[in-house]
Amino acid sequence: MTETPAKAFTPPTRFAVPGRIPVADQTAALWQTATLTEIRRETPHAATFRLAVPGWTGHLPGQHLMLRLTAADGYAAQRHYSIASAPDDSGHIELTLDHVPDGEVSGWFHTVARPGDTVEVRGPLSGFFAWTGDRPALLLGAGSGVVPLMSMVRHHRARDLAVPLRMLVSARGPEELIYARELGTETTAVFTRSAPTGVPVGRMAAAHVAPLLAEQPPNGWEAYVCGSNGFAEHASRLLVEAGQPVERIRIERFG
Repeated sequence: MTETPAKAFTPPTRFAVPGRIPVADQTAALWQTATLTEIRRETPHAATFRLAVPGWTGHLPGQHLMLRLTAADGYAAQRHYSIASAPDDSGHIELTLDHVPDGEVSGWFHTVARPGDTVEVRGPLSGFFAWTGDRPALLLGAGSGVVPLMSMVRHHRARDLAVPLRMLVSARGPEELIYARELGTETTAVFTRSAPTGVPVGRMAAAHVAPLLAEQPPNGWEAYVCGSNGFAEHASRLLVEAGQPVERIRIERFG
């Protein structure tokens, strides 16, 4: 099918929106030792790594951290990773990482890391993409872009929040859908290459987004979009065309 070109709309990575949550710079700049305690396979290419961080001061759903991995010869690699777990007082945080081809850090986690290994982390970082649970949230993600959104879903469930929350998530196929076992009625999955019997295959489209904007809660949605550059622009365009105010779209992009 030939897609009709949409009107030009390329949203910036960060809109100047109200509600930016302050981040404690002093805390975020402190490197802490994190001990790997558990590894859970999510898909053939993604796994969740649970880390014990005794000095962790807590985070908000949607925030990320900086992780540093140092080799025996002193070489260090640093990466930003979204936090997958909901805030709690367990002293643990969880990261879900794709195994990136030739990725230094993700490759180590997926092929070398074992419970008991240690890394360094600092954060939490970014108050822009954080969600405190005080306003309706409409979440759109693709691939590993679902990771910070799942932190919001888990927070919503753990606190039994009454505020509406809906999530649209795109994956290549059911076997690539991260957190498939956890997803509930708040989530609609879109499959771009293969799908279960009776489920159409295709890109996230207006037919998925428009109904949510047509029946939105009082005061509207706060929209959170996370994924690759291409997905972020596509999903944001769908939101705007369905009537979502530009200033109420928050974007995290990668790649």
